Amino acid sequence: MEECLNIASSIEALSTLDSVTLMYPFFYRPMFEIVEDGWRSFMPDQEFELLSSVTDEWRLSCINKEFSVCPSYPPVVIVPKSIDDEALRKVAMFRHGSRFPVLSYYHKKNGMVMMRSSQPLTGTNGRRCKEDEKLINATLRPGKRGYIIDTRSLNVAQQARAKGGGFEQEAHYPQWRRIHKCIERFNILQESLIKLVEACNDQSHNMDRWLSKLEASNWLTHIKEILTAACLAAQCIDREGASVLVHGTEGTDSTLQVTSLAQIILDPRCRTICGFESLVVREWLQAGHPFQQRCAQSAYSNSKQKWEAPVFLLFLDCVWQILRQFPCSFEFNEQFLIMLFEHAYASQFGTFLGNNESERSKLKLPQKTMSLWSWVNRSEELSKFQNPLFEANSLVIWPSVAPQSLQLWEGVFLRWNRPSKFLDEAQEEMISIIKYNKELQAKVNALRRQLAEMETDDRMQENL
Repeated sequence: MEECLNIASSIEALSTLDSVTLMYPFFYRPMFEIVEDGWRSFMPDQEFELLSSVTDEWRLSCINKEFSVCPSYPPVVIVPKSIDDEALRKVAMFRHGSRFPVLSYYHKKNGMVMMRSSQPLTGTNGRRCKEDEKLINATLRPGKRGYIIDTRSLNVAQQARAKGGGFEQEAHYPQWRRIHKCIERFNILQESLIKLVEACNDQSHNMDRWLSKLEASNWLTHIKEILTAACLAAQCIDREGASVLVHGTEGTDSTLQVTSLAQIILDPRCRTICGFESLVVREWLQAGHPFQQRCAQSAYSNSKQKWEAPVFLLFLDCVWQILRQFPCSFEFNEQFLIMLFEHAYASQFGTFLGNNESERSKLKLPQKTMSLWSWVNRSEELSKFQNPLFEANSLVIWPSVAPQSLQLWEGVFLRWNRPSKFLDEAQEEMISIIKYNKELQAKVNALRRQLAEMETDDRMQENL
């Protein structure tokens, strides 16, 4: 036992190096042919091109070139066309960490949008910024209201005012209704993960103990809170026909969980492999989620890191919950989500290194490391991650957030406890049945065409 602990400590020490540049991605040399440069696969201008084909009310702003305005934003962001860069600078000074409101999602069905930002710096004096009010109102249609979804409780948001933060005052944002949907802060989420992993590794085989430990971890409660907030954002956009602004304190954790999950609910493109990769790049990597801090080690680590938290893992868990409820609506399978979870924590690729685009630029990751997408998007790898049940579904999907509908993600948390052999066999059997069904369907279609041709020939003969 002591030897095992010594080995674990050695691995831990070697995996938490002081310098990022000493990490494995900087030394990894791929043994496969590079078909595409993953670093250039999902650029902001490509996303803007798609947006421009359906609306001309937005523009690409290069205000953050050299990361001079907001260190955690990418160099290029999408903002309302009616707001100039000078106004954006003033808004940045009014928002925590200079994270001014930017476009997250445009709903083609009704033209409503979802924006994200950090909290406004109103403070105890009720400070205001007219440029901020103008920017947010620029997203509203005439006579329409909007919703601000604050991922903090009202109590926490009020306490933030004493530290210089706060929330949008209704007197200054009369067309907006503020809704508080509390999602726990990152430090509480890490404690939850540690308790969950401990419960999953409990060898006592006592049912009462297992259930009480699972409940005490609060993991499924966090899943429910995040999905509820995402469903609310999607409902405001699709059913209420209202635009939405999402923020918490910094806008780099719970905000991104809500905006990305809402897009999975609303946008069929995000349920494809390529669309989901684009979502992860836009709403997590480019949006400034601090992967280097949040995924530094794991729940098994002896030394507790101050900024460690399973924010991205919770997002992937929420996606798995929706995938389980809508098994035919996703092009990717569970293995795809597990692969992303693994690479966020330990990878030979540089994709998840750094806390934001500014750090990645300084580290020269595109020049010095390989992108995860360069490996994943090769046909031989993609085939492992494709869902055989997938049938393109253009509809909005509404997941159930009832406690009975949520399950523990066995593929991650009980992966070493369950025999995978039978699951693999069942998966192979399902794939072969689906393949055989498609072959039969093709034969039916061919016979129908043949029959139609014969009927046409008969009619022609009769006419002669």
